[in-house]
Amino acid sequence: MARNLNVNHLVRHVDLFTLQLYIAAVEEKQIGLAAIRENIAASTATKRIQMLEDAAGTKFLDRTPRGVQTTPAGEIFLRHAREILGSLNVMRSEVTALTEGVAGELTLVSARSIIGPLLARRLGEFVSDYPQVDLAVHEVFNPEIIREVERGDADLGVYAEAPDLDLSGVATIPYRNDRVVAVVPIDHPLAKRDSVTYADLAEFNLIAAGAMAGAFKLAAAKTGGEFRSRYRLVTGSTALSLVASGIGVTAVPECFLRADHLDRVAVLDLDEHWAVRRLFLATRHGQKRGPAVSALVDYVLDQPRAHASAS
Repeated sequence: MARNLNVNHLVRHVDLFTLQLYIAAVEEKQIGLAAIRENIAASTATKRIQMLEDAAGTKFLDRTPRGVQTTPAGEIFLRHAREILGSLNVMRSEVTALTEGVAGELTLVSARSIIGPLLARRLGEFVSDYPQVDLAVHEVFNPEIIREVERGDADLGVYAEAPDLDLSGVATIPYRNDRVVAVVPIDHPLAKRDSVTYADLAEFNLIAAGAMAGAFKLAAAKTGGEFRSRYRLVTGSTALSLVASGIGVTAVPECFLRADHLDRVAVLDLDEHWAVRRLFLATRHGQKRGPAVSALVDYVLDQPRAHASAS
């Protein structure tokens, strides 16, 4: 039976590198892979994690033939280990801001349907105004945005609200709303209408791209039907190109529309409760934002504050 965790004993016997190694072991699900990631011998990694558990007086990892997985205590320790290392990064950013201006490394994660039409311009302005910030942008799918922010692999995520997202590990900030509209060829039977429903679109060759396939499946299920598509598309831009060619009809976020689309398609209101795409920013729960992250949040929200460039 594990004894009560002795914090003083843990502080004296565990260093920050061991915390980083433990996080790597959990993420890689194998201590050997964590050792490779942190560039140390596998035997040394095993010994360090064992010493960590001995110092804590409880098991953090269950060893299995397939690798390791966290115990309930290990999950708690993982959360706090990430917070400790995250706080060190914030401290580094704040100290650097005092001496050199806003600087550091930042990672933003979002979906292609948000980066291209909504974020690209603001990110370009941010990079121009903060040349000492090394900004990385990763394009990932909606659920992975939340996971990367929660793990600390990304500093800021921009995601679309969805019922299946677990947001317990992140703090959220409302960003903006974006309408989902119906798009049909300009000579289509529906083109003269002001608005349509999912049922109206489903009577024709309905093309889905990305997350819209899930929305169509839910809408079909509520009417007792089933949505099936012969098209496997990633982006709404591709769906729009097919509609403009007269192949079918679709629904996409309004931000996808460009001026050159409008002479070949008709855009209609979509009369469905889910036809509003709510977008949010996500940062890691319980972690104070550093100066660089705060500046990036302001830019994404289109409210940059005046700042002093480093001399």
